[in-house]
Amino acid sequence: MKLTTHVLDTAHGRPASGLSLTLTRLSDGKLLKHAVTNSDGRVDGPLLDGDEFQFGAYELLFNVADYFRNLGIPLPDPAFLDQVPIRFGISEMRHYHVPLLVSPFSFSTYRGS
Repeated sequence: MKLTTHVLDTAHGRPASGLSLTLTRLSDGKLLKHAVTNSDGRVDGPLLDGDEFQFGAYELLFNVADYFRNLGIPLPDPAFLDQVPIRFGISEMRHYHVPLLVSPFSFSTYRGS
């Protein structure tokens, strides 16, 4: 049982490399992980694994505007999408994969495998 994520830059048709994100447990507001995506748009290793993997509600917060600004993409001020929060629940002892597909003006997610 583990939690993973993957970020795809749909504006450029490639993985979102260098995008920072955080994982927070909502029941107590505890920041569990800060990570930056690698060249494949993934985090090196699971966000939750082993004893860290527990039932409950969580939030992944993706720093989207910073990612696009770092690419040199001009964004309005304020950006339409600054940080993208995805709140989700873990209720089964299974692998949870929470991908993000993002552009400067849209995003989507789903429960992956």
